[in-house]
Amino acid sequence: MKEEINFGIGFITGRPNVCNIINKYYEFIIEQTKELEKQINFTFFILYDLDYLNTKEEEFYNILPEVHEKIKIKYITPQNVVEKKEELVSKYKFSPYEAELLIGKGYAKARNTILYEAVKEKIDYLMFWDDDEYPLAAVRNGNVIKWVKQKNVLQHIKNIENADITYGYRCGMISPLPYIKYNNELTEEIYKQFIEALENEVISWDKLQFMYKSDSGIGFAEDKIANYSKANEEMKNVGKKEWVLGSGICLNLKHLDKIPAFYNPPGARGEDTFFSCALARKDAKVLRIPVYHFHDAFLKFTFLMDNKFPKNLRKIISEDNGIELRFLRTTIGWTKYKPLLYYIIDNKNYEKIIKESEQKLQKTSAIVSTAFEDCDLTNLSNILCEYDRNVEKHYKEYIETNNIWEKVKQIIGKKEVYAEIN
Repeated sequence: MKEEINFGIGFITGRPNVCNIINKYYEFIIEQTKELEKQINFTFFILYDLDYLNTKEEEFYNILPEVHEKIKIKYITPQNVVEKKEELVSKYKFSPYEAELLIGKGYAKARNTILYEAVKEKIDYLMFWDDDEYPLAAVRNGNVIKWVKQKNVLQHIKNIENADITYGYRCGMISPLPYIKYNNELTEEIYKQFIEALENEVISWDKLQFMYKSDSGIGFAEDKIANYSKANEEMKNVGKKEWVLGSGICLNLKHLDKIPAFYNPPGARGEDTFFSCALARKDAKVLRIPVYHFHDAFLKFTFLMDNKFPKNLRKIISEDNGIELRFLRTTIGWTKYKPLLYYIIDNKNYEKIIKESEQKLQKTSAIVSTAFEDCDLTNLSNILCEYDRNVEKHYKEYIETNNIWEKVKQIIGKKEVYAEIN
């Protein structure tokens, strides 16, 4: 009799594109695991947010009937989220404040909600997959792109058993920043200072320049990683100099004691960043494994899901339709979590870092706004100051969220209470 593995994939989404990803790739996901001498039971968790793009609930239910026949689809609706918070309060005696810190919508709370549900569903391994990523590697081959399909699920299953966390690599639009055309007012130096003001663990001027070395602004994959020939790399400085990605990360729920909670300040990004910071306290075994996701930050390359693989991709520029809102949300999200990030990782130089960022934003944000038709970035310096004033409060919430999760794990991680919970 084959060993069974319960493998969950968590989709946190505000975009109906998640249905396209599932419909296009479910067969490929199943196909990947056929070489294993194990029975893989898949559960897809879909937690959707109707407020992100003012979508309607039915837009997230366009999953093909044949998908439901082969994979368990578990929706977590806005009402379900409310019910889970109520469950923590009424059944497990947490305060409303504690339940609200851990469970909800938003980047970190949504991940915690799926994590909570996955443990209740007896999932062995849980992988998160963003709604703008495809299991593809774009490898530069001379002047053209070579596309390599990525066995993303298989690579995690092969490596997660003897680790606490596995995560892969990202190519494509590494960060949701469009190509900016310079002029006499919006110079390269102005944009450089703007990016430096936002700088965090994933974006810097040097990283942006590396990406823009390609004509398309695409970050390309390494051939030996795309072909799984690079050895696994055990990460020793997670939360200090190394960071896991929120998408393409896989959690070993058999080692639940090693899995921290996700957190981000209100309305901010950084859920994977602060997860990494919490991992640093866990002495967890984190493996970076050879596999890619292609990041389509602006959903301009959705044709890739139909196996239409062009030899080249054009630049995503600031004038493109739909770019402004994504860019604005990204810059606001980064600004809101920068204070807490540096409060944790560089407390000694915290005040200097934030002050310099504020000054650069005041100098550049109005000018960078001119690259867009209707994108006002001038409030970023005020946002930075607000989150600077509240950084100690947010740090306290970050610690409390993880303490609450530790208490929850003591309840839902015990096999004898599974029947009660379910």
